[in-house]
Amino acid sequence: MAIRPARSIRDANKVAWTRFSRRRPRKSFVKSMPHADLHQFMMGVKKSDYDATYSLIAEQKMYHRDNAIEAARQSMNKELEKGALDRYFMQVRVYPHHIIRENKMVAGAGADRIQKGMRGAFGKPVDRAALLKKGQVLFTINTYKALDKCVRRALTKASRKLSGTWKIRTGGNE
Repeated sequence: MAIRPARSIRDANKVAWTRFSRRRPRKSFVKSMPHADLHQFMMGVKKSDYDATYSLIAEQKMYHRDNAIEAARQSMNKELEKGALDRYFMQVRVYPHHIIRENKMVAGAGADRIQKGMRGAFGKPVDRAALLKKGQVLFTINTYKALDKCVRRALTKASRKLSGTWKIRTGGNE
């Protein structure tokens, strides 16, 4: 079975029941954690002489699944390796700690005799998501000003993998 569409978890104003405690598992709202798709948060070579910083910034508040962030990271990293090999350092600035739960429903003939409907519908954990607020940075790239075109193309490709609207901010290295 495929994952549910993003519009089913897009509402960022809902309460997040995400508490998971390793030290005190009985205090957890969520008893088991779904596997993480996003493992790598820093890529490239960290150098002190980079003179430009590029950021991908969210223009609206929204949840993003970790597999969507991972797809954006991979496409951006691939584009940067093509045009700026060993001349960039990229960071993922969010961690997907919100747990997406789903009350699975059976479809088909005779399913109404098997199912309990909405009784105890807290749902089982199926995926993780990151809540991005308006103006929050998702990706940051430190590089040289000469690679401007390559970096902008990579950030644009990454923004196409994610729902919502995005802007690219350029600045000097702070």
